[in-house]
Amino acid sequence: MVYTDQTLIAARKRSPLDRGLLAKTLRTLDAFEPKAIGIDILFDQPQDEDEELIATLRAMKTPVAVAYAAKATNPDDIEYEQQQFLEAFMARLKGSKAQPASIRLDNTFGATRLWPDIREGLPPLLGRVILADAGEPAAAFAGYEGAIDYRRPKFEDSVLFPPAQIDLFVDPDPEILPFLKEQYAGKYILIGGDIVDYDRVETTFTSINGEVPAGISVHAEIIAQMLDDRVLTPIPSWVIWAMAVLAVFAGMVTALLEWPARRLALFGMAQLAFFQGMPVLLQVSNIDTYGLPAVGGLVGWIIVFGAVTSTARASGAVRRNFATGALGKYIPRDIAQAIIDKPELLNLGGEKREIFVLFSDLEGFTKMSHAIAPEMVAKLLNRYLDMLSQVVLDHGGVIDKFVGDAVVAFWGAPISREDDGERAAKAGYALWQAGEAFRREVAAMDANLPLIGKTRVGLHFGEAVIGNFGGANRIQYTALGDSMNTAARLEAANKALDSAVMASREFAEKSGLEWWRPMGRVQLRGRARPVDLFEPAPDFSNEDKAVLVQALAMATIDQPAAVRLAQTVAARHPDDSALGNLVRRIATLDEGGTYVLG
Repeated sequence: MVYTDQTLIAARKRSPLDRGLLAKTLRTLDAFEPKAIGIDILFDQPQDEDEELIATLRAMKTPVAVAYAAKATNPDDIEYEQQQFLEAFMARLKGSKAQPASIRLDNTFGATRLWPDIREGLPPLLGRVILADAGEPAAAFAGYEGAIDYRRPKFEDSVLFPPAQIDLFVDPDPEILPFLKEQYAGKYILIGGDIVDYDRVETTFTSINGEVPAGISVHAEIIAQMLDDRVLTPIPSWVIWAMAVLAVFAGMVTALLEWPARRLALFGMAQLAFFQGMPVLLQVSNIDTYGLPAVGGLVGWIIVFGAVTSTARASGAVRRNFATGALGKYIPRDIAQAIIDKPELLNLGGEKREIFVLFSDLEGFTKMSHAIAPEMVAKLLNRYLDMLSQVVLDHGGVIDKFVGDAVVAFWGAPISREDDGERAAKAGYALWQAGEAFRREVAAMDANLPLIGKTRVGLHFGEAVIGNFGGANRIQYTALGDSMNTAARLEAANKALDSAVMASREFAEKSGLEWWRPMGRVQLRGRARPVDLFEPAPDFSNEDKAVLVQALAMATIDQPAAVRLAQTVAARHPDDSALGNLVRRIATLDEGGTYVLG
């Protein structure tokens, strides 16, 4: 049971935590007959509700372990004056079922991986006191100082120890009391804070998932470990040395073998499985693997293997490593192979090239990201970018960069192909289709998620400087120039044009495709020269295209007649919002036949 930021807001009190809420909660819980209660809150300074809380603690029928800390062992948690008050507070609880319990945790090397060592003069650890008070002392853990056996939820979105806000128990509705009692009777209950930026603890999993749980969660893990009787046996030092020697020997033997590549690969995979699987095997066998390098055997094997084979492979390694580091997985296979065969394609610097540029963006994603949990934002964004990246790569494009939910890609460099224009055009249309599929996927995933907007795409053809830019330690293969900006402006213009995919005349003419329909001339934001727009419309009839061409040609001569012609086409496609938008734009063109976007 936790105090949260919402609890503090409602109580209009942040520090120290409201002890009146705690006293009322304890009285409610006592009626539920739990096994024991642990309080992970230090009472180290006076508060108006102290008398009420002390009276409640003394009257408790349920054993209560009250948090205790000492200046000598918890220098970051308590000062001398605070400890004096804490000692006086504890003294007033003598003779009751409330007794002190240490909340000290071990954060050696910046993370809480081990049980805290046992210090003379400190009361037992909170978890030990709770179990002992409930008549279930974990004798096997009496002197245990090994690793904490952290557990993971069975399901990705579930919570290992579901918290309940303490407010729920202050003045509960009598109708739900039987239900609450059923839930909490005979249970171990911990009470503490789950507050942003307060009493957060880095654990074994923090470096993996980035989560920094509240300290109360670590005490819950310790109690669960005792209840599961998971005493981890320390690993003998000779086992660590034996694995190190074995890794060196295996790496040397593998490097000297002259087996066929397939057989050698299988042998290497078997060794990888052994060295990576051994720590897992030891852990599931209740062996404490703290201090055992998780990838130490593999790293040792790689060092030895690389030292033995480096001379024979030095010439090829320079080209392979440079090409892989420059483009990684963001390029198609045929381009990657050409770069490996001809690494001078990726020399540091740039050259002017004509390229097809694609710029995409997901409408409304930024707004939606503020309305859902960060974990869900990351999950959705990764899925979305994975779908769009695959489209670009399937069409032979190079992914320049991701900018939030935006994707920037180009065709024509570092290697140009005759059908780059066609590939880029089809990729732009497929990108929009992938975005629509993503919208349907998210809607089917959870009906409570906010609606996601459509994917907008801008396409342009022009000159850009292409190459590797950066320094000796870090480089990026990218494109720079006005063409990139124009593609971005075209993508943004889709919102005002009620369209999804929009290309410039330069792009449409170079694509080699006949599926384009003219969509007028506009002056993009921040651009001095107007741009002729074309939209991919594979299912649009040639007759309707011809009428649009005629209407746009008449726009500067006979504007009313041009509007009427465009209206006849729009009337045949009443659900086509982009056509309706074009009719409105033709009616408000300037003297040069250009519509200025606001």
